[in-house]
Amino acid sequence: MNGYNEKGHYDDEPEPGSFVKAFDAFPKSKPQYVTRTSGGGKWTVVMSVVSCVLLWSELARWWRGSETHTFAVEKGVGHSMQINLDIVVRMRCRDLHVNVQDAAGDRILAASRLQEDATSWGQWVDAKGVHRLGRDAHGRAVTGAGWHDEGFGEEHVHDIVAMGRKKARWGKTPRLWGAEADSCRIYGSLDLNKVQGDFHITARGHGYHEAGTHLDHTAFNFSHVISELSFGPYYPSLVNPLDRTINLADAHFYKFQYYMSVVPTVYSVQGGATSDRTIFANQYAVTEQSKEVGERLVPGLFFKYDIEPILLHVEERRDSILSFLMKAINVLSGVLVACHWGFNLSEWFREAAGRRRSRRGQSEGVIGAKGGYDE
Repeated sequence: MNGYNEKGHYDDEPEPGSFVKAFDAFPKSKPQYVTRTSGGGKWTVVMSVVSCVLLWSELARWWRGSETHTFAVEKGVGHSMQINLDIVVRMRCRDLHVNVQDAAGDRILAASRLQEDATSWGQWVDAKGVHRLGRDAHGRAVTGAGWHDEGFGEEHVHDIVAMGRKKARWGKTPRLWGAEADSCRIYGSLDLNKVQGDFHITARGHGYHEAGTHLDHTAFNFSHVISELSFGPYYPSLVNPLDRTINLADAHFYKFQYYMSVVPTVYSVQGGATSDRTIFANQYAVTEQSKEVGERLVPGLFFKYDIEPILLHVEERRDSILSFLMKAINVLSGVLVACHWGFNLSEWFREAAGRRRSRRGQSEGVIGAKGGYDE
């Protein structure tokens, strides 16, 4: 009668597996008892968008990893250090002298160990990426590199380690194609004593008392382009403060001075015990003081470097896949709970506003009349 199932009411026998179903913490509602609303649809869209944004952010943070920077006193004692340079000076090669003088008193004729190619100045000045050094309020060189939140103006550590595994090669000097060879490209690597020193490029017959002709002063032009200047192993992909820098001389007697403080640096990825996950490099900070000098002083390019007795270790760490999945689940759970509370609150405010409007409608009418009274 009226759809009443007497057998279903009295003969309510337990179904197979009902004992396990008794512990179900996630009861389900029948589809006919579920109502879909526009408000719930809007909150579902909001939940989906927020979840995607937070998951993408969490994935990017996990892929990027976290970097730790540790300073310590350098334990090992090194006796030699490599310097890598690629410089173009607007003078002919035969008119230049390249030398190194260090604190140990050793003088190295660097020109005999480096390569010198005749080239044209216009082939380098018009190159893309060349910039001039600016200065801040304290007169220090602004290079666009240096210490930032993620290191010395570098990419992430895993990118640095990957680039460091590439084979180092010096680029070829562009052909002249009939242009005048008015400049000299000096490039290569040089082993030096790991002490304070001065690497300088001067004109022939100036700077050292040597036998030979005296270069005419009108031939002086120490305008230069620095394509590479680094210490330690040569990694062409790593960007240093003086890389791709141009400086122009305003007079024949002009002295360019660069003061560099070199810091030994180790880049490693988590678990970087092997050579393919760790590279040893050097970073440096630079200050420039360049000016026109008198004829009694020696013009040229002077790179003064000092080795700091500290070691910077930059290590990149990344959470495991399991840890990342746990964080992703926590993010989704938090968004789901927050949107559920937001939906309930919005429904409560909507119902409260509806009841308030209905009460106002019932209070209008004739005095003493009862709302809903039917004669």
